[in-house]
Amino acid sequence: MPRDTLTADRIVHAAIELLDEEGLDGLNMRSLAKRLGSAATAVYWHIKTKDDLVRLASDTVWHEVELPDLDATDWRTAATAQADGMHAMLTRHPWLVQAFGSHLLYGPGQARYNDFSLAVYEKAGFAADDADRAAGTVFTFVLGSTLGPAAQVSLNRRLGRNGADAEQLLADAVARAAETAMEFPRLRERLGTKAAREYAAAPDSTFEFGLRSLLDGFEARLAADRAGRRE
Repeated sequence: MPRDTLTADRIVHAAIELLDEEGLDGLNMRSLAKRLGSAATAVYWHIKTKDDLVRLASDTVWHEVELPDLDATDWRTAATAQADGMHAMLTRHPWLVQAFGSHLLYGPGQARYNDFSLAVYEKAGFAADDADRAAGTVFTFVLGSTLGPAAQVSLNRRLGRNGADAEQLLADAVARAAETAMEFPRLRERLGTKAAREYAAAPDSTFEFGLRSLLDGFEARLAADRAGRRE
């Protein structure tokens, strides 16, 4: 493919596909150029470094998060929809969870998400500083809730690249973990659950439970603040 038929947008979307399939470690300009039917030098003409490419790819996927109309709904419904959207996006693109710890990420897609977060918690009744804290708390919770699934994807990929039987290795690890858990009473009681049978799994509805608990806490704090101002 001649250089002038490429665009930065096409390169970024091809990079997202490659990242979804191979993760951060599998992204390189040679593999990307092959996917595009081009030469690596042509890719470099549009995007100078791999770090730039990861930053652009990450910001593009932030646009996948649908943000509700805040004027047409209450703050809690909007907060739940926004957090659900972020969680779904990170689940589709587990490489982004890893990229947070290894790349400088910014851009209009992420800024759009962050600005909406502040609007949500200001509508709830938080002052500016506390709206920042509330938004940051939920962001951190959603990100943390996707670490397990992202780690599972990364681990399976790494084991597979080493020529190992990933499923057998994971089964062996779970079995050894179960042997260790037998020594601890509360863990022993839970050995028959799905979370205990699958590596890096969490109990069903853990994300929903945690998000609901956070928002319940926000509502309780706002109610206490309002009561304090009336006294």
